[in-house]
Amino acid sequence: MKLAPRMIQSMEILQMSVMALQEKIDQELEENVVLEVTDPKQKDVHESDGEESSSGAEIEQREITVDNDHNNEADFERLLEMSDDWPEDNITSGGKPSANRIDEFSDRQHDLMGNLQASPQSLHDYLLEQFHYFEVDSEVRDFGEFLIQNLDENGRLQGTLPEIMQVYGKAIDLGTADHVLGLIQKLDPPGVGARDLQECLLLQVTDEMPMRDIVITLISDHLDNISHNRLPLIERTTGYSLETIKSGLEQIRTFEPFPGRCFQSHVSQNVTPDVRVQQDDDDKWTVQLLNEYTPELKISRKYLRMLADNPDAKTKEYIRKKIESAKWLIDSIEQRHTTLRKVSQAIVDHQTDFLENGPEAIVPLKMQQIADDVGVHVTTISRAVDGKWMETPRGLYPLRRFFGGGTTTSEGDEVAWQKIRLKLQEVIDEEDKHNPLSDDALVKEMATHGYTLARRTITKYRKAMNIPSSRQRKEY
Repeated sequence: MKLAPRMIQSMEILQMSVMALQEKIDQELEENVVLEVTDPKQKDVHESDGEESSSGAEIEQREITVDNDHNNEADFERLLEMSDDWPEDNITSGGKPSANRIDEFSDRQHDLMGNLQASPQSLHDYLLEQFHYFEVDSEVRDFGEFLIQNLDENGRLQGTLPEIMQVYGKAIDLGTADHVLGLIQKLDPPGVGARDLQECLLLQVTDEMPMRDIVITLISDHLDNISHNRLPLIERTTGYSLETIKSGLEQIRTFEPFPGRCFQSHVSQNVTPDVRVQQDDDDKWTVQLLNEYTPELKISRKYLRMLADNPDAKTKEYIRKKIESAKWLIDSIEQRHTTLRKVSQAIVDHQTDFLENGPEAIVPLKMQQIADDVGVHVTTISRAVDGKWMETPRGLYPLRRFFGGGTTTSEGDEVAWQKIRLKLQEVIDEEDKHNPLSDDALVKEMATHGYTLARRTITKYRKAMNIPSSRQRKEY
């Protein structure tokens, strides 16, 4: 089934985060001359006077239906008639929001942007800045810049040197290419320009480093044994004592296996929540939509008059399409607000124990349950929670955090997988480090806490939590 453009737009807007929605609105305000931002101050004045203050969007929502397959002449005639009833203060004469109209909204937007961390310098820019200090000829400089652009986000070379030379497109011999790579490997942070993990670690070994020769031996000859915690095998092979090997490993653990990751673009810690949950006077948990950074939009009265008065058919058709587009946007945003509010409230109704007692009290919850509560398709729930955050008294949580499967305890109670993972982590944290629990032993230990789990389930969650096997956890 082919979806109508209006339906596609509604789904896209529903899925947007608050910041993505703001960008979308800014773009539409730039491109659609009939869209305006409602002045919140004027709205407050009308409401305080006891008058009904309705923007053009609100009036349209009640009485105008836009359909591309329908002759809209009658609808627009009614819309023009209703424009006479709009409060004069709620309508501007221009097609664009004037500066004084959006001052208050702009202040709120700037406050929000001020809370976001500035974008850090990229790894590539940082390396290029250093590389340009080398006094080299144009051949070395050009290939060096090309090599730097071919480092991945972790600072690792993407492919072998001959492969990159082939893609480069200019003639350069392998000796020169290897020399250029050596220059890049001298740059900060240490380890950049490596072709694999072993080379990355070796590049971080310095002449003055304690146990330098031992560290080089461990990295060069025993990286696989180290990853599998085969310390006794390393002891037999090298003749180093166990204490010496452990000291060398402590030195290696100070190295950075992904030297470029400190430059990677990251989500600001100052996440902008979409909804807030708090208890009301009756101790009921209620959801509030946080849309102060989303301006209220309306349709310009100026262009409604132009639609009525302009005799040119092409102009009328242009304005008509712009008004249709504006109304679709306004409707989609309102639908997003309504759906997000209903979905968030349904989630809160299911997860009150989580809000009152913390993550360990989370209950199993499937998106289908919320879809049934709200009366929409489960894919709508998925879009509604995607990238959205909830502000709670216990901190900020992504809405997806509240969903998850579960199992039944030996007492017959349902328990969320998240709670099981917390208990598994607790059991492993408290185990004897010199004799860690195998997955079979973890099955038995979890059973003593009321969780009857299969061995494969323990293994699956242990790996998902990045917990090594018992052999790798063993301390010597």
